[in-house]
Order: sequence, then structure tokens, then C-alpha cells
Amino acid sequence: MATAPAADQKRLLDVQDADLRAQQLRHKRATLPQNAQLDELNARLADLHEERIARTAEAGDLRRAVTKAEDDVQAVRTRQERDQKRLDSGSGSPKDLQALQSELEVLARRLSALEDVELEAMEQAENAETVLASAVEQAVALEAQIAEVNAERDAAVKEIDDELVKVHDERGTAARDLDEGLLKLYDKLREQHGGVGAASLVGSTCQGCHMTLNAGDLAEITAAAPDRIVRCEECGRILVRNA
Repeated sequence: MATAPAADQKRLLDVQDADLRAQQLRHKRATLPQNAQLDELNARLADLHEERIARTAEAGDLRRAVTKAEDDVQAVRTRQERDQKRLDSGSGSPKDLQALQSELEVLARRLSALEDVELEAMEQAENAETVLASAVEQAVALEAQIAEVNAERDAAVKEIDDELVKVHDERGTAARDLDEGLLKLYDKLREQHGGVGAASLVGSTCQGCHMTLNAGDLAEITAAAPDRIVRCEECGRILVRNA
């Protein structure tokens, strides 16, 4: 039957307390609210990055459309000015001059249509540039927010890690020279039972599973030698008596 000095069994609760605090601190570090906030912010930034790419391409296409429209308008105006000069000079046969007049009328209609196209292209390009600028501005703001939350998270992690170092040292002190067999059994049970391998017996209740022992088990545990390692019949954890 496994035994360990009663004093070691009582000191095992100090080890258990340190292990529980370390477990809670690691959980706290893994579930810091800044982690979820950063996940959300980075997802939004990724969406904005994709939008910026799309809006940049769109704005580029529209700028090229504006340039083409401007070139088309300028080409018609140049031709219109040339024909008007020829018409104003009066040189040429009446038939040629009449043809020039007809062409100028066609060019005027063509110019009006092209100026409408140019104006629409300019408006679309301006709107696209506005949307792109907004996406860039939002991205810059998000990056600043991410940097701020990162700093908050890093500060919180450092605080937790500093506390973990203290708890680790306390655990080392509590476990120093502890009965090897007792500590080995404790570590095995702690792994099996969610981080709790030993618990105190308060009255007839195991503080590990908070179940009340039946009278027979309680009587056997009470009568056991102080150095005997007893375990809860309900959860199997090491029971520390007179803790």
C-alpha cells in the first residue's frame, strides 16, 4: 500500500495550489480579450486590403477611360478647328464648302456626345478615388488600432508571465524534497483530472470533486495510518487529511 510522510502529503496541497494558479494564469493568457479583438481587427484589415486592391484597379481603369475620353474630345476639337478655318477662309468650291459645313455639324454632335462621355468618366473616376481614399484611411486607422491593442496585449502577457515565474518558483519550493512516489502519483492524477491531482478532505467531503464520502469509506480513511496515501472513492484523487 502506497505511503508517504504525512507532512509531505500536506505540503502536496501547496504544490497543487501553485499548479492551479499556473493553470489559471495560462488560461488567462490564452483567452485575453485583446486576442479576440486582434483577430477581428486583422480580419477587417484583410478585407480592407482586398478592397484597396480592387478599388486601386478600378480607379486605374477609370483614369485610363478619362484619358481616352479626353483624347477623343481633343481629336474632334482639333479636326473641328481645322475645318472651321477652311470654311472661314472661303477657299474651295461651293460643294466643298457645303461638305465642310455638313462635317462641322456632324463633328459638333460628335463632340457633344464625347464631352458627355468624358464628364461621366471623370465623375466615375472621382467617385472611385474617393472610395479608394476612404479605404486607405480606414486601413491606416485600423493599423493604428491594431498596434495599440498589440501593445495592450503584450503588456498583459508580460504581467501574466511575470506572475507565472513567481508561481513556478513557489511550486519548486513546495515540491523540493517531496516524496518521489507521492509526487509521481500526483502528477499522473493531475493530468487525468483536469489539473487537480490532490485535494483536502474537509469533514466527509472531498474538495476535489465536492462529493460526500459514504460512512464506510470515511471510516476506513479516518482509521488509516497518517502516512498512508488515501484516495477519494468518487474521483480517485489523492485525499489529504487534517489539511
